[in-house]
Amino acid sequence: MLSAASREKSSAPRPLPSVAEWKRAIAGFQSPSIRRAVWQIANTLIPYAGLWVAMYFTLAVSWWLTLPLAVLAGAFLVRVFIISHDCGHDSFLPSRRANATVGSITGFLALTPYYHWRWQHAVHHATTGDLDRRGSGDVWTMTVQEYLESSRWKRFAYRLARNPLVLFLIAPLLVFVIWQRFPDPKAGRRERRSVGWTNVALLATAVAMSAIYGVVPYLVLQFLVMGIAGVCGVWLFYVQHQFEGAYWERKENWDYTSAALLGSSYYKLPAVLRWFSGNIGFHHVHHLNPRIPNYYLVRCHEAAKLDEHVKPLTTWKSLGTMSLHLWDEKLRQLVSFRDIRRNRHRVLTSDSGESPNG
Repeated sequence: MLSAASREKSSAPRPLPSVAEWKRAIAGFQSPSIRRAVWQIANTLIPYAGLWVAMYFTLAVSWWLTLPLAVLAGAFLVRVFIISHDCGHDSFLPSRRANATVGSITGFLALTPYYHWRWQHAVHHATTGDLDRRGSGDVWTMTVQEYLESSRWKRFAYRLARNPLVLFLIAPLLVFVIWQRFPDPKAGRRERRSVGWTNVALLATAVAMSAIYGVVPYLVLQFLVMGIAGVCGVWLFYVQHQFEGAYWERKENWDYTSAALLGSSYYKLPAVLRWFSGNIGFHHVHHLNPRIPNYYLVRCHEAAKLDEHVKPLTTWKSLGTMSLHLWDEKLRQLVSFRDIRRNRHRVLTSDSGESPNG
């Protein structure tokens, strides 16, 4: 019989694979499949369009029939966005032009300018988990020391931004409906143009759909569908990088493989939610190699035996991530506002001795 020490040693996670090792393990999953991609387009866009048709006919009967259809359409819109997301990585279809075409259409359905979002998302992949390169395509995250040294106004703004009501209900609509209507000043010409053309297409669509559904019914349905999809999308993005045991390092110590396997969660969802979210819960695999299409993420995870390196985040346990607010560089973990109130003296005395403002 194994001793306690032996059992602990045997159950300990294996060391992370080297870059060469994980590249070999997942190399066979980088080639997109036209058959799988076309089938995913069909089983996503056709039902999504069908739900909008069904909502039109049920409006004449009762809103109580229409609203559940809108909620289901919102769930399908998450899957629509995942297709655009994969196209942005040139992983969905073999052809770069086909990816751009499909990505632009599916991005438009999610109110997202394809080229502009693709550029921002590439920055996210290059900087996730890097404390010195925060602020682009990520959830606003401060360190404990930064928070304590901030003004009262900035601390208030940060606490407001991390409030679940704001972060998961208000922010999604602000991001998809308003914020994405304006290009980033740092964006290139093609990225800025994609914002403009997307806005024109959305305006034309809104006019046409309002003529069919009526202005108020269309706007209510569009906001509801987008709201459901936005809430789900922001929640998924949040738990993919904000969880117990997450990885953050200063630039000089930042490592790509560690940031992928330790800084991107393995969100173990029920099968139906995994389908609607396009397997994006296997986010550690996606960050290891963004060229792997969503329809291969599960098989890649299993083939590379990543269960030996990555601890899954269950649906129930993911709810606890909402109480994680700040990165403690001394403890090397995410902590809550309550934690820093308890340990304020430790944080201040372990630093250079400077007192926080306010």
